[in-house]
Amino acid sequence: MSVNAPFNPRRGANQPVTAGAASASISIDPAAKSVRIVNVDAANVAHIRIGTDAQTATTADLPIRPNSEIIVSKGEGENTLAYISAAGAALHVQTGEGGI
Repeated sequence: MSVNAPFNPRRGANQPVTAGAASASISIDPAAKSVRIVNVDAANVAHIRIGTDAQTATTADLPIRPNSEIIVSKGEGENTLAYISAAGAALHVQTGEGGI
């Protein structure tokens, strides 16, 4: 049985964003191994896509439920997180290590 390390955020790296009906994106640390996304919206689902350079999120991408958070691993060099929400959602995005 393996023991996973808790999420260790990169200090000062949190990026609050507001997802809208059109995809938008932010730059994230390409050397980070994990990304924590917190959907602080009480009612709206957001969707995210992580990749290298230009990315466009759609509703077919990873959903983040309202009032929840998820930690996902990312590939070395992936430097962009795209996000979208049909009705709008407030997100917090932070890179770091572990937690998965």
